[in-house]
Amino acid sequence: MSRVLRALVFLLAFGLAPLARADVIEDSHRGHDAPERRPVPEADAGPIPVPDATADGHAAHAARPDAHAPIGVMGDHIHPAGEFMLSYRFHFMQMVGNRDGTDRLSAGEVLRQFPVTPTSMDMSMHMFGLMWAPHERVTLSGMLPIVRKRMEHVTRGGRKFTTRSDGIGDFKLTALVSLWKNETHHVHLNAGVSFPTGEVDVSDRTPLGVVRLPYPMQLGSGTYDILPGMTYNGQLDAFSWGAQATGVVRTGRNEEGYAFGNRYQVTSWVARKWLPWLSTSFRLAYDDWGNVRGRDDLLNPRLIPTADPDLRAGRRLNALLGINFIVTRGFLKGNRFAVEAGTPVWQNLRGPQLETDWNITAGWQLAF
Repeated sequence: MSRVLRALVFLLAFGLAPLARADVIEDSHRGHDAPERRPVPEADAGPIPVPDATADGHAAHAARPDAHAPIGVMGDHIHPAGEFMLSYRFHFMQMVGNRDGTDRLSAGEVLRQFPVTPTSMDMSMHMFGLMWAPHERVTLSGMLPIVRKRMEHVTRGGRKFTTRSDGIGDFKLTALVSLWKNETHHVHLNAGVSFPTGEVDVSDRTPLGVVRLPYPMQLGSGTYDILPGMTYNGQLDAFSWGAQATGVVRTGRNEEGYAFGNRYQVTSWVARKWLPWLSTSFRLAYDDWGNVRGRDDLLNPRLIPTADPDLRAGRRLNALLGINFIVTRGFLKGNRFAVEAGTPVWQNLRGPQLETDWNITAGWQLAF
């Protein structure tokens, strides 16, 4: 847990660094010697202009391409009272090769310990989301994933085979509660629950027949999980930045007799608005997750490392680049499109365990 706290302090400092600059800029614009404005005589004032919606602080903020965090960050922003937002994200992650600690292992090295080893895994996810703000300080968010996984294996005898699983994952319901904000900074609480709608008893055909798939190939957790978090956002004329700390706290064990390890995530990002409709971002994301507690009695931990509950923990630091678009005119006005891709710059796994090579998230959002 101390590692998580150290990472949180570092990344929050990274995200909050622009605050000092923001204060300097604000002070530089205040000047005490500025000439007093004199009212324009009523006769010369001309026609009264119609207020522009973007003159409102929130509307101006929401119209920017970087008003939302990079698409890989969930629960990053609050909506005005009464507003809805639909979203769709496609996420793909590829894992190739095994690792123990920070050292890479060949398939042959793993096969000295186990009769079977995974060699690669692909995971794709379609995430459908709905956000609604019943109050100006509260936004509710629901997310439903559809997951597809594929894992490649090889045996000591050189036989290769593939297992697959696909279906609905765990549904998540989260409340975002605004705690403090001004024209530049905003802090809100993330408080959610994950419901066990994903299967945890998926089986597939292998050289040994139809067997229960190991822990990484299951579609859900099987437990009701608590999702705490805190999010900070900041914004200046051409830049925005933010930081978020979230967790997944498991409650009890599922019907198969186990619970996935708790997970803690800390991320920080900075974005640059280049055009009224275009921004780019850079993000660091640190993950820390624990071993499986308990075990599934239908899995043999001596057969393959993915079936060993004591070989599931790890830590990882990802670096990601993103690009955000917002349509500013025409019948698609207000639609947002974004892509973010990244790769680990460091990972330490309780292995043998498949290491992550890269991941990408693409998405669409529309508020109304």
